[in-house]
Amino acid sequence: MRIVVHIGPEAQSADRVQRILDQKREQLAGKGVLYARSPGARNHTRLFMAVSDPEQVDTLRFNRGFTLPEKQAALREEVFAALAAEVTRVQPELLILSCHQLGSTLARPSEIARLQAMLAPLSSDMNILAQVDAPARMLSRAYAAQVIEGRARPLSDDLALLGSDSWWDAALSARPSPQPEAGVFADVQGAPFWLDLARLVSEWDAVFGAGATRLWGLDPALWEDDAPDGLRDAFGMEPTFGKAEPASMPEPPPEAWLTRARRFNDVVLRLLQKPDTILARPLWRKLVMELKVAGAPFDPGSLDAVSARFADDMARLAEAHPLIRGPALDPPRPTEAWQEADPGYGFRATQYLMAARWRIEKAAKEEREAKAPEIAALNAGLPTAPPAAPSPSEAGLSRKAAEILPPLAKQKFAQLKGSPFAPHNRLGAVNEEELAAAFEPAPRRSLPEGSSGRVIVGCMKNEAPYILEWVAYHRAIGVDNFLIYTNGCEDGTGEILARLDELGIVQHRNNDNWKGNSPQQHALNKAMTEPVVTQSDWIIHIDVDEFINVRCGNGTLDAFFERVPDATNIAMTWRLFGHSGVTRLEDRFVIEQFDECAPRYCPKPHTVWGYKTMFRNIGAYKKLSCHRPNKLVEGAETQVRWVNGSGQDMTSEAIKNGWRSSKKSIGYDLLQLNHYALRSAESFLIKRQRGRALHVDRSIGLNYWIRMDWSGARDITIKRNVPRLRAEYDALLADPQLRALHEAGLDWHRAKATELHGIPEFEELYQKALTLRLTELERVAYALALDLES
Repeated sequence: MRIVVHIGPEAQSADRVQRILDQKREQLAGKGVLYARSPGARNHTRLFMAVSDPEQVDTLRFNRGFTLPEKQAALREEVFAALAAEVTRVQPELLILSCHQLGSTLARPSEIARLQAMLAPLSSDMNILAQVDAPARMLSRAYAAQVIEGRARPLSDDLALLGSDSWWDAALSARPSPQPEAGVFADVQGAPFWLDLARLVSEWDAVFGAGATRLWGLDPALWEDDAPDGLRDAFGMEPTFGKAEPASMPEPPPEAWLTRARRFNDVVLRLLQKPDTILARPLWRKLVMELKVAGAPFDPGSLDAVSARFADDMARLAEAHPLIRGPALDPPRPTEAWQEADPGYGFRATQYLMAARWRIEKAAKEEREAKAPEIAALNAGLPTAPPAAPSPSEAGLSRKAAEILPPLAKQKFAQLKGSPFAPHNRLGAVNEEELAAAFEPAPRRSLPEGSSGRVIVGCMKNEAPYILEWVAYHRAIGVDNFLIYTNGCEDGTGEILARLDELGIVQHRNNDNWKGNSPQQHALNKAMTEPVVTQSDWIIHIDVDEFINVRCGNGTLDAFFERVPDATNIAMTWRLFGHSGVTRLEDRFVIEQFDECAPRYCPKPHTVWGYKTMFRNIGAYKKLSCHRPNKLVEGAETQVRWVNGSGQDMTSEAIKNGWRSSKKSIGYDLLQLNHYALRSAESFLIKRQRGRALHVDRSIGLNYWIRMDWSGARDITIKRNVPRLRAEYDALLADPQLRALHEAGLDWHRAKATELHGIPEFEELYQKALTLRLTELERVAYALALDLES
């Protein structure tokens, strides 16, 4: 296996690379390339935090609670174990790791050596990749980023180092020692030492071997559709994927704002020198952002002295590193030498600080309690032995959880207790027990000529026992049409849908000849050209185990739309329902059998607050994906109003990407998507055996059960719809052929369950699943540990 470590060092360009690799992660995995998940979702910050020198506390370690050496050491063990497990599971030919802080913040040979030692057990074939630009442009962006993070030193301090024999050494010598309690961090206040690219190469080569470090020139084309071409060259991959989502290089910040922010940071740092004064970093950053004013952007051409200082180095490096080419070798056009801009409007930093003091004091108590003990011990040089591990009973674990939870899950459990991520049911204004009154049947909607109304697009495989209930339910609440694709069915799913097609209730398409990465995405791509979709008013992509639960008015979509008349997109957030103690497959309504579910407030793991999107067909997006429409049409931004299940606006969060609700955007008051991912324990066995529609190469084992079998809360609101569901369902079963096909599908699933019970692997899974009883907090901890390991 070959390892490529992408070390930045620029945050903006690294972020773009990471976003592309993240978008193409599944395609890459199919070609033997692993873009690791365990060190971080996109930017592998956990890897960086694990290898920095213990005393070199940076903003990341400080913000995330790894200031103490003992905690960092535990993180290091955790990161290596998770990464090794991921590599063992995937067995890739190429492992890609990417974190811009590796290049921009690791300044000591000991830190680079620690990274090498961590990766060495995985492979001896390692390369370092740094993406670089003309030094003047890199310094302008680095300085701006530092100021937004709290830098108080003016850029003139950096420019004064240009006459030094070694920029690298001079920059490191001028860096302050970390003083976390005073808000001082070397990575924020010090000049970017890594601007000396020749020295960067030699420092990394000294540890990883001569020629191990390669420089890759930043090209604006990387921000366009053809970005993968550059990625293939840089990472040494075979052609593996097509175009990436387009993006544009961020605009440089206004110079006047940078002056304001730097001066504000200076008075903040002086304030923090006073004993017992604390300013939470999130609030500090927020105050800096509030200082923003319009004005001329930072001009890197004013740093021509920087271009001149490194011109010879860049010429030599270009010969040694062929990937430095094009714009990266062209310095910006020289302009008037840099001078700090006027902040405008008679700005006085002390006045802004005084105006913000009440907000600072309000946040200080919580920050002091969370950070002060560790910081005091760290800065006083006191021994900081980790506390003794609590016994399972002391930690609050149930006896069963204490037996089965792996060490990492127990760590997560301890971290979650009392944290903002601990699950609970105190969210929203709706009381499930108060919404139990039954609804009356709703009349069928009359559609205007040429309109297909509200259309559900779905994909199915071996879902015969559940189709009629799902179709009847959604017809009963106001869905007008269905476009259903099937592939690889053995249980009569195709035949049931074909009969529903003959009856004019759904449109069925065979998808056995799918191409690409998944049958589902192939179907969704085709669906966008179907007349039933192009002529629709609303498009809804959900699966047969998902039910739209309208929790307002009379429970119909009409009642919901009355509450959000201006909405174009609705994030229907999942409420995950477990197996509710139902073990055997029964011919009963899913929405009647299963009512135990996840709590309303459950921000972790990430799957719990996933959402599907119901959206108006106004042509704002070019593509339909699993959770949402994608590829926003240029100029359509003003047409989109995205709301959550409580009718609250979340457009800025969701308009371009995302598929899960956040603590800011979660809402269930008016509508939620009931997700019955397991149904009965026997149904889960059959699902485990057949795989998944979206990812055909992934198995569904006990890990899936752990993530999906929620039982800590109860929600019966959807049961109000049973009478209107029954009316629609009975009308469908009045067709003798449809009834016979439904019963044949049930027989197939019962026979399949009996067969799987006789296979030791599946029977063992069945028994393990039924004995796995966890509290909400234990389940979150276990799921988070599994996410890190896989």
